[in-house]
Amino acid sequence: MDIILIIIAALLMILGVIGSFLPVLPGPLTSWVGLLIVHLSKSVPMDKSFLIITLIIAILIWLLDYIIPAIGTKRFGGTKYGMIGTSIGLVVGLIAPIPFGVIIGPFLGAYLGELLNKSDSKTATKAAFGSFIGFLTSAFIKFMVAVIYFGFFIGIIWDNSSVIF
Repeated sequence: MDIILIIIAALLMILGVIGSFLPVLPGPLTSWVGLLIVHLSKSVPMDKSFLIITLIIAILIWLLDYIIPAIGTKRFGGTKYGMIGTSIGLVVGLIAPIPFGVIIGPFLGAYLGELLNKSDSKTATKAAFGSFIGFLTSAFIKFMVAVIYFGFFIGIIWDNSSVIF
């Protein structure tokens, strides 16, 4: 049973890292659920303070994920249309078979969103840049936390490998 829990936890860890770039999947929270599942196995000793601290960090990052792009957009003169466009552009960039779609998509989405908001081209470009910078900052922070949680996962498995396997 412990092996099944560890496999599920590993899949959640991988989803957490991928979720760092997808707006629909909360990366660090998904990774945290993986840590929780590992700690629920009988082979791994439960450390409640570790789980509480990592949960608080995951929730803070999840909240910041909504604030950082908004700050970037507002700082560069953008609106809600630019932020919505960034998210739509990211999804299109992920599915589109173009190189660097994840980078081009959010920028173009924010630009088009600002143009739909009746901004002029110069204002739309500036707001799109701000939204794009906010998205990159947020994605980088989520990615780093998810990778750190994945490192914790590997360390936990390594330390308890004699009991698990």
